Amino acid sequence: MITKEKLEKLKKWMDDLSIKDDDLIEKFILGSGSGGQKINKTSSCVYLKHIPTGIEIKCQKERSRELNRYVARKELCNRIEEIYHKEVSKKVQEREKIRRQKKRRSRKSQEKMLADKKDLSNKKNLRQTPSSSE
Repeated sequence: MITKEKLEKLKKWMDDLSIKDDDLIEKFILGSGSGGQKINKTSSCVYLKHIPTGIEIKCQKERSRELNRYVARKELCNRIEEIYHKEVSKKVQEREKIRRQKKRRSRKSQEKMLADKKDLSNKKNLRQTPSSSE
């Protein structure tokens, strides 16, 4: 459940960013994905569109419609704050980091990496104590 304090905090945040409820188009649509019949029968997925900025958000993180409304509004505030303050948020940085980690290496960089590994291996082999087979 969402507490009164959380709702008031979100309302204050929306007021600070000058987001009015009149500027929002809110629709409830059928959810999709795993969850069985319940998810396919109820309209718990929330669609929000902020008319002045054109930002669209679709939220189906929770099973409850009220929780999804709260999360969607919170996400809208986050995105608008990013636009207004031109700051790269932690979330965006994390997303970019994961994208870079998953990105496949080019052939040239992969060959260079393997060559560096081989050089390091050769250095380590030279560090070994000489064998006593004289």
